[in-house]
Formats: sequence, structure tokens, C-alpha cells
Amino acid sequence: MTTPTLDSFTRQAHAQGFDEVLVREWPANLVLDTHTHPFSVSVYVARGEYWLSVGDQVQHLQAGDSFRLDRDMDHSERYGAQGATVWVARSN
Repeated sequence: MTTPTLDSFTRQAHAQGFDEVLVREWPANLVLDTHTHPFSVSVYVARGEYWLSVGDQVQHLQAGDSFRLDRDMDHSERYGAQGATVWVARSN
């Protein structure tokens, strides 16, 4: 699999119906307690690592990993010692 660029990620996200793409920088050891978003997301981890918890499922995500999350889905996030950079496509 080819490593995406931000431009290719953005083009693909728009082709899949996502209407906004953001680059998010998260600090080291940040914990975001359970919350929801009023939009669906497609996320690519560009740097660092974090743990995404949805219900009883915990995913350890590292650079190169991606995932999708539906709107209004309860989840929590915990970022690693180096923080993380993620590309987030939103479907508002």
C-alpha cells in the first residue's frame, strides 16, 4: 500500500463525500474522555500513536494506520508520549 500524502488523502476524502479535511496536532499524553462528534470522520495517523476506545474495543493506532468513525459515536482517545499528527476528513 502506498503511503498517502495530505493532497491524496484530501482528494480521496472529497471523492468519498467528506466535505472538510483538517490536520490535527495532539500533544503528548493527552487524554480525551468519552465524547461524540456531530459528524462522521475518516482519519489517517500521519505521526505518533494513540489509543481509540469505542465501547469495550480499544485500538492502538500508529503512524500509517487509518479508521472511520460514525457521527454521534461515543469514544475516548489517549495519545502517546510523542503526541500525534492526524489527518481528519469530516462529513458534516
